[in-house]
Amino acid sequence: MPETPPKEPPVRTPPPGTGDGRDTPSCATLDALPRTASGAQVWAALGRADLITRAYRDGAVPAGVDPDGLTDLLTAVDARFSIASTLSVSVQLATALPVLATGRAPVAQRARDRALAGRATVALAATDVTPGTDLTALRTRVRIEGDTLEVSGEKNWITNTTTAEHFLVLARHRPGRHFTHFTWVLVPADAPGVTVRAADSTLFADSGAGHVTFDGVRLDRDHVLGRVGFGLPLFARHIGTERLAGAQWGVALCRRILDDTHRHLSGRPHGEGTLWDLDAVRQRFAACLVRVRELRALVTEFKDAVARHHDATAAATLKAAAGATVNHVLTECGQLWGAAGFATGGIQEVRAQAALFGIGGGANEVVLGTLADAAESVLADLARPGTLP
Repeated sequence: MPETPPKEPPVRTPPPGTGDGRDTPSCATLDALPRTASGAQVWAALGRADLITRAYRDGAVPAGVDPDGLTDLLTAVDARFSIASTLSVSVQLATALPVLATGRAPVAQRARDRALAGRATVALAATDVTPGTDLTALRTRVRIEGDTLEVSGEKNWITNTTTAEHFLVLARHRPGRHFTHFTWVLVPADAPGVTVRAADSTLFADSGAGHVTFDGVRLDRDHVLGRVGFGLPLFARHIGTERLAGAQWGVALCRRILDDTHRHLSGRPHGEGTLWDLDAVRQRFAACLVRVRELRALVTEFKDAVARHHDATAAATLKAAAGATVNHVLTECGQLWGAAGFATGGIQEVRAQAALFGIGGGANEVVLGTLADAAESVLADLARPGTLP
């Protein structure tokens, strides 16, 4: 007879710390939320507790991300809420707020202050109706005439779409694929011509995932973020931070899943002992531990290079490693849980959601291509430490 899945999903235990000797933030306000809280609800709680600024150096978004503070927040949120809700928080911390901080006009500063206080969410609307990995082909347009703007186009599969107060829209202001033909625009969600619809996805409903259409949305020119024509360089600068956040989150997620799995295996009777006593099980589990330690070592090595120096090759390395590691660990743990893993909220559901680590922020194939382009410099760097003549 097949095993009967338990009624309750695996227990989630908040971790004792980040792995570097420091405790995660004191998040009593998060503990007061139900585990089913949406990303917008979690974001509001973080803002009320004045924890969002912890992700930035000196508590200031324009100063850049503080990797340790970012790890703390992502670990705390992952320990308590769904992958979809954590995604909602991660995108805002790592990418949306830093891009928003490039705006100097009062409208951008007000939007940033509301987001930091948790009173509003912000959606990073870069992905177009065209493939997300080919931003130079995007069709969303901004027409700039004197002191006014007009935005038209559509953005698909955007996190925080259904909850956002503002959209950070990457649009082309000039035809062609040149990297200077794109600009960021801050578009209020309630502006005439903005239409929002939720994505057909039960897996990511808690992230506010959806699609948004801009039909001749007219705005004042002060809604341009940064400089006209600097849209893609600004995106490239901050997508690296998103990839760092993904790797940090991947470590926290894998540690949590392995902890749950170890507890499950240790309590599951088999013969005269438990499943944990089987050598084959222990070896598969140990291989997962090695993979997670490898990912954490890469995060430690590259976090400052990405956060402070915007090293695209280091960010691509972290993205590729995170996608491979999360997939390996959740696949192995899914097998070790057996039929019990198919419970609502169980490992198989988490595994399906975690596929985003190999897709969002640049598919694995894309970031591996970036690494291949930098092969000579990577090999030269590998040859430096401790090389004999």
